[in-house]
Amino acid sequence: MIPPSIKIKNKELPDVPGVYLMKDKNGNVIYVGKAASLKRRVKQHFDRPHGPHIPEMTKQVVEIDYIEKPTALEALILEANLIKHYWPKYNVLQKDNKSFMYLAITDEEYPRPLLVRGTDLDDETAKKYKVVFGPYTSSRSLKAALDLVRKAFPWSQCAPPTPRLRGAGPGQKRACFNVGLKLCPGVCIGGVDKKTYRKTIRDLIKFFEGKKEDILKAYTREMKKASKEKRYEEAASLRNKIYFLEHIQDVAVLKREDEMLDRIRPGEGLPAGQAGMVVDLFGRIEGYDVSNISGTSQVASMVVFESGAPAKAEYRKFKIKTVEGSNDVASIREVLMRRFRNHTSVASAQTSRGNRGRAWAKPDLILIDGGLPQVHAAEEVLHHLNFQIPVVGIAKGAQRKRNDIVCSRVSVELCELCRQYVDLLAQVRDEAHRFAIAYHRKVRGKKFLGKK
Repeated sequence: MIPPSIKIKNKELPDVPGVYLMKDKNGNVIYVGKAASLKRRVKQHFDRPHGPHIPEMTKQVVEIDYIEKPTALEALILEANLIKHYWPKYNVLQKDNKSFMYLAITDEEYPRPLLVRGTDLDDETAKKYKVVFGPYTSSRSLKAALDLVRKAFPWSQCAPPTPRLRGAGPGQKRACFNVGLKLCPGVCIGGVDKKTYRKTIRDLIKFFEGKKEDILKAYTREMKKASKEKRYEEAASLRNKIYFLEHIQDVAVLKREDEMLDRIRPGEGLPAGQAGMVVDLFGRIEGYDVSNISGTSQVASMVVFESGAPAKAEYRKFKIKTVEGSNDVASIREVLMRRFRNHTSVASAQTSRGNRGRAWAKPDLILIDGGLPQVHAAEEVLHHLNFQIPVVGIAKGAQRKRNDIVCSRVSVELCELCRQYVDLLAQVRDEAHRFAIAYHRKVRGKKFLGKK
């Protein structure tokens, strides 16, 4: 609980994203933090200090100021700018021997954003870059932010093709994977001119300068002009960018500000049966769902979320082979047995093109679309294979309108943690369901046509 002696701006902390500044008796800013919820996050410093210097710091706090932001992403950017301005004592102590992370934009023909550690960034090195942003307290938050805004400001990590490969000749270089996802404008194949690309990078720089409103005004002007001149495709692209920037879904970005609190660590509340587990809700979550109609053409899906966003290249599909009739519990058991036999071996039939030869990564959390029987089945498989991975279910109810987190009785602490982020877990569940249904329809259609 925040001591009543501490002066708080407007006498109350709002339950919105933003940045908070903690000040000592001399009015010096001694700590700057970002938050998905200012109210919840600041309270955690006093109730559940997550670092060795926090109890010492909170004793010195006499005033708390804050700045509200529309999105968690903008709070992340503002925090870095304020840390750079104030360089607060306890932000520095929090890092101990770890380095801050910086975002650097390269100074080359087709500039690229790079993540650079402070230990690798001195005054001379910084001169090589067009601009450097930071310091950022979490590399994972910064990476999640970059991945998110790439939808509005697509950049390339590729080198442009050599002059002899330009054009549509037979020797043309192949497009990278991100071109198809519209995350790269096609630098790799000469698909974007230098002027257009550099404008995108300038807009990316403005965004990390905290000038989103300026970008929106410019895009709105450009959209109206393009529409008036009947350049409808360009106008539609700008409209989509405006909508994206005005409705940023940034659940993954600022949850990193609670990174230490978003984990259950060994010896901190977990029962003996789950000792040694670490839960990271913004690491790798694998979601599973089984689909069938009247027990026929049974299939299952595995979807993967990393940093709170779908990692579609990691999705897998399973045809149920050993279960007769409609039995979701037995199907989950079969699927997980097959999946975890691939954990250290090379993925085979289910491995997507471009990932051949890669082993299946270990998840931080398994989410089952189902209730307690399915959760127990998953835990039995993991115990049999000697894997310590937390498992939760999410029950949707008959009308698919509920999102009840389901845990076995040895996972009460885990259940409480997951309920705080039920919206994210519901996204994983819904994506697993969608993917399973799509695969089931495909399998059932082939069966109807007499194909294998």
